[in-house]
Amino acid sequence: MALAENDSSTSCIKGKGKARHPEPSEQTPLLPHHSDVAPSQPHATDDEEVDLESSSDVRRRLWSQLAFVFLASLSSCILIFLLFALLAYSYAARLSDVSPEDVLENALVIQGPYRVSVLNVTADGGTWIQVQAKVGIDAGSIMGVDTDGDEGTFNDMWKSFGRWGVKILDRVTVDISTTQIFSQRQALLATLDSPPFELPLTVNPPYDDSWLSPLSLTLFVIPTKNASDMNQFVHDSWQSGAAFVHASIPSVVVSGGSTNKAGWRKMLKLQRSSIETQLSMKLPPIPGLPTPGKDVPLPSISQLITLQSFGVESKAKDVIVHALATAINPVPPIMNLTVPSLPFIISLPGENHSSIPLASVHTDPFTLTHPNITLTISGSILPLPIHPSASISAFISRYLSLKSNPVSVACPLFPSFAVLRNVTIHDMKIKPNPASTGFLASGSVFARIVLPKGMDLTLNVTRVFPDVLVFDGEVHELPPLLLSQQKDEESPDPLPKRAFGRIRPDDWLDATSIQVGSEGEGSIFAVTADFVNVPLEVLPGRQQQFSNFISKVVFGTHGALAGLQGTTDVGVHILGLPSGDHENTAMDLLDLPLQGSVRIGMKDLFI
Repeated sequence: MALAENDSSTSCIKGKGKARHPEPSEQTPLLPHHSDVAPSQPHATDDEEVDLESSSDVRRRLWSQLAFVFLASLSSCILIFLLFALLAYSYAARLSDVSPEDVLENALVIQGPYRVSVLNVTADGGTWIQVQAKVGIDAGSIMGVDTDGDEGTFNDMWKSFGRWGVKILDRVTVDISTTQIFSQRQALLATLDSPPFELPLTVNPPYDDSWLSPLSLTLFVIPTKNASDMNQFVHDSWQSGAAFVHASIPSVVVSGGSTNKAGWRKMLKLQRSSIETQLSMKLPPIPGLPTPGKDVPLPSISQLITLQSFGVESKAKDVIVHALATAINPVPPIMNLTVPSLPFIISLPGENHSSIPLASVHTDPFTLTHPNITLTISGSILPLPIHPSASISAFISRYLSLKSNPVSVACPLFPSFAVLRNVTIHDMKIKPNPASTGFLASGSVFARIVLPKGMDLTLNVTRVFPDVLVFDGEVHELPPLLLSQQKDEESPDPLPKRAFGRIRPDDWLDATSIQVGSEGEGSIFAVTADFVNVPLEVLPGRQQQFSNFISKVVFGTHGALAGLQGTTDVGVHILGLPSGDHENTAMDLLDLPLQGSVRIGMKDLFI
């Protein structure tokens, strides 16, 4: 009993307090049994499962939030893109309906030009001019985005976006193809070329001109060579009191941004083709001249120019001419035109509607002033013919008697109609002349005869009689004036620069021709004439230039280029012009100027 009580008391003690591990004994195992540690493991496993579940929930919530933000951002971007696309489409649709006339009449504002300068005059009659003005484009008016009262929230927002877009674009680049200017009678007056230029854009411009920007534009102008068309245009403008022209522009390309900068603005491009527009400018009143009108005759040149002083002075080898003249300035005061030195040839009327060159003069550079322009003129008397004509005698007699004389004034920079064009020589051969110290030339002359507009005649060219100077290199000047006045053995005096030879046959050369249609002119004919062993005269004092040219031919890779310049007589038959019992009439066209070139290589020399 006592033993049982002890055991029970011991068990009661263990149940009331913390369980103690029994004291180790000889029967205690070295490693604890799994059942001894198992009760503590379930608590650690439960905690880990709770942590894993919590982290999974956090990740799911994070992914949900990120997906929502992404989808919301994507939807916003798509919505904004669609909104911008719709707005851009609405502006593009509006711009597509804008005609060039709308731009010229409602958007483009030009003040001036207030300065026009002649930069250069080319040999083909073209003129480089620089025009300075102030210009601007009211883009808001043609796009309909200018502020115009309260039109509703949506319209105000739409216009605000348009104004913002115009300010961001800032300016456009305009590239215009070659423009043709016609009169009201559809006669071609001039062609214009210009490099691309910039035009600034503006919205809500003020009522003054403070929003306009300076523009300096370089133009290449080629006026018509048809003097009758130009005279008719001047006469029509004077009678109507205004100049009316028709402009034909094959293509205009307008792109965003500046001419010398690349970027996204260049992607904005608008092109228009076959633009036809009418332009007009009222003739301003000109001091000293009557007001233009239908019943007012056009003033003559003598009414525009007044000779203030004139003098002739003898020098050792020349006779000098100097004069001072004033001319009425017909240009508006806002234009400031600077003109370089201009050459003029003064001629006397000769027999059979010919002219006799009397003097070569030039003007000093001058600037247009109002109301009159002062011209300082100087030059020299040209060599007179060996046998002075009655015209020269009459001129001198009337001049000494203080009587007026009719004279002709021509500027070589404004050429007359060129009948002979594209003159060249094929298969040209040069060899020494066994009968003299000179040379002989052989080859085939090719040229085109272009008749003035309106002359649709059928010609048969049967012969030619050329008198040509040969130059070292291309020739850009007009043919020598005195060459057409002498068909003899004498060389022209003075000799032109770089001229070293002269080709002049002893008699007419047989020629053939075929009609090749027309190119906006009259009838056009291709002419061919063969020449064999025609004398090639080395000009006096130009032996060194001739030797230099031969050296270029011999040692040059591609030979040497020889310029041709002079005159020729052309014998033709005109179909349909009766004479006696012949249907075709033979006549000679005298002193037609010609100009061309030919390349001569080593194989062309028989030396």
